[in-house]
Amino acid sequence: MDQTVSKNAEGFWEAPLPFRSPRRRLPDNRTQALQRAKSLDFSLRKDDAKKNHFLEFMRKIFENNHAEIAPPLTDGEEAWYLPIFGVYHPKNPTQIRIVFDSSAKYDNVSLNDVLMTGPDLINSLLGVLLRFRKDLVAITADIQQMFYCFVVSEKHRNFLRFFWYENNDPEKELVEYRMRVHVFGNSPSPAVATYGLRKAAQSGEEVYGSDVVNFVIRNFYVDDGLVSLPTASDAIDLMKRTQEALMEEGNLRLHKIASNSQDVMNAFSEDDKASHLKDINLGVSEAPMRRSVGLYWNLQSDTFTNRTSSGEKPFSKRGILSVVNSLYDPLGFIAPVVILGKLLLRDLMASTKSWDEPLPEHMRDKWERWKNSLLELDQLLVPRTYATISWKDMIRKEVHIYCDASEKAIAAVAFLKMTDTKGGVHVGYIMGKAKAAPLHRHSIPRLELCAAVLAVQISETISNELDLERNSFHFFNDSQVVLGYIHNSTKRFYMYVTNRVAKIRKLSQPHQWSYVNTESNPADAATRSIPPDKLQNSLWLQGPPSLYEPTEESNDTKFPLVNVDQDKEIRPQVQVLKTELHENTFALTHSIKRFSVWRNLVNTFKRLNIFART
Repeated sequence: MDQTVSKNAEGFWEAPLPFRSPRRRLPDNRTQALQRAKSLDFSLRKDDAKKNHFLEFMRKIFENNHAEIAPPLTDGEEAWYLPIFGVYHPKNPTQIRIVFDSSAKYDNVSLNDVLMTGPDLINSLLGVLLRFRKDLVAITADIQQMFYCFVVSEKHRNFLRFFWYENNDPEKELVEYRMRVHVFGNSPSPAVATYGLRKAAQSGEEVYGSDVVNFVIRNFYVDDGLVSLPTASDAIDLMKRTQEALMEEGNLRLHKIASNSQDVMNAFSEDDKASHLKDINLGVSEAPMRRSVGLYWNLQSDTFTNRTSSGEKPFSKRGILSVVNSLYDPLGFIAPVVILGKLLLRDLMASTKSWDEPLPEHMRDKWERWKNSLLELDQLLVPRTYATISWKDMIRKEVHIYCDASEKAIAAVAFLKMTDTKGGVHVGYIMGKAKAAPLHRHSIPRLELCAAVLAVQISETISNELDLERNSFHFFNDSQVVLGYIHNSTKRFYMYVTNRVAKIRKLSQPHQWSYVNTESNPADAATRSIPPDKLQNSLWLQGPPSLYEPTEESNDTKFPLVNVDQDKEIRPQVQVLKTELHENTFALTHSIKRFSVWRNLVNTFKRLNIFART
C-alpha cells in the first residue's frame, strides 16, 4: 500500500483496487445488474418514503462528485456492474445507507472474490473503549463519509459501474454511472480508508503534533474517534488540531463532535456538533443520549447506560436468539443478567428442530420473566471514568481480577485500583466476561481452572490496551484446588490441567494469585446470575470492600495441592529403577570373557564360592 496510495492533484488520497494475482477475468454481468436495478425501481415506486431516502442519499453522492456518468466501454474492455440496495440504521428508521453489492455473484464469481481485503488495520473496539474511560473530559467525533473520501484510480473505476436514474430523477430512464471513490461493500475499502486516514495524520505530524497522530492511530474505530483528556482545554486543542490536519492533508472532515464538557461544546461551531446536540446547554437542559460505537453515553451525568428494545419477539429459538443478541455489552456491564438468557437459550435449543417452531409452554413463564426484567436495565448508570480525578494524578495503578465458576457458567471481572498523591484509594470497574459452561460435564475444579484462564486473558487485553505493567496485576480465586494447581512445582498433571496451567503461568506468576472467599468474590454474581434491579449496587460493578483497603506489598502465601491422593487430575508417581553396567567395575570381567561354555563358568563360580566360605 505504501507504493500504490498517493495524494492526487485535488488533495485527495487515491488508491487502486487491490486485485488478486493471478485472477479470473470477470464476466459481463450487465444484464444481471440492470435486472436488479429494475427490481429496485419497482420497489421504490411502491414506497414513497424509501424512494425519497434513496434520492436524498444519491443527491449527496452526485453533489460531492463521488460518482460520474460512465463512459462507453471499448471492445473487449473488462468491467463490472454493482447492484445496489439500502440498509436502514437500526436505531433511526429515516437514515439509510446505500450499499454497493460487491458480493453479488454472476457466473460463480463476484468482485470481492477477485479483490484482496488488505491488512486488518482497525483498532480493537474494546481497546478504544477502555482508553475512552481514562480521563475526566471525553470527546467524540466522526469522519464524514469516510470511505467516499478516498478516490479510486481511474483505470479501475469501470469495475464500479452501476445503474441509477438519469440526473437523479425517478421519472427518467436508468443510465450507467460509475463510482469515483471506494465504496461501502468492497472488501478492501476498510483497509484503504483506515490506511489513508492514518497517512493523512502522519503527513501533518511536524505541523500538528505527534499527539494528533496517536489519537488517529490508537483511538479511532473505523470512522469514529473517541478520546478522553485531563482538561477541557486539552480536548479542544487536540480536536481542533486534528480537524485542521485531516482537512489539510486529506480533505477529511471531522464533525459530529460531542463532549461531556460544556466548554468543549462551546468551542465548536454548530455545523461541527452532532445534530442532536446543537443548542444544548449541559448545565441546564437535559441532553439526549449520545450513541458512541454502540454504547449509550449520557453526556450530562457522564455515565454509560442501556436501552432495551421493547419489540415483541416470538417464543421460538429465532425470537429468543434475537433478544439475547440485541443486548450489546462489550465491557460486560450487564453480563450477570445476560448469562441467564444465554443459559435459557441453550436449554431450549434441543427442544425443537425448527428455528420458528413454538417452544415448550412450560418454559414460557421463566423466559417472559427474564425478558420483561430487561427493561429495568434502562435505569443502570455506570460511570464512564475509572475515577473522579485525572489519570495522570494517580501515583499507583493496580488491576485486581476475580474469577469464579459454577456448573452453569464461568466468569471473570477486573477492577482498577488507584492511589492518588494524598493516599486516597479509588476503585473503578474495567470490564468483565461471563460464558456458559460446556454442556458435557466437567468437574468444578476444571471449570474453576477455565475461569482462571479467562482471567489471565482479560489481563492481557487490559495490559496491552491501557499500557499497564504485568506486575501490577493481582488475581483472586475462591478455589483452593486451582490455586494449588497454579502454585504447584512438584507434581505432574494430566493434559487438560497441564495445558491450562501453562497458559495461566505464561501470563501471570504464581505469587500474583490469592484466595478470596465466595461471599467476597464479585465474579460469583455472573456465575449464578442476578436480577437487573440488583446490578447497580452489586459486587460485580462495585467490587468487594477489601478492594478499597491498602494493598499488601507482597503475597508470599503458598497454596499446597489439595487431596493429592484423591485428585484424579494428578498423575500417579511411578518409581523406576535403572541398572548400569560399567566396563571396569567388576574385577573378573576380563576373566569371564575367557569362558566360551556357560556350564564351565557356573562350575568355576561354585568353586570360588566354596573357597570363599572356607
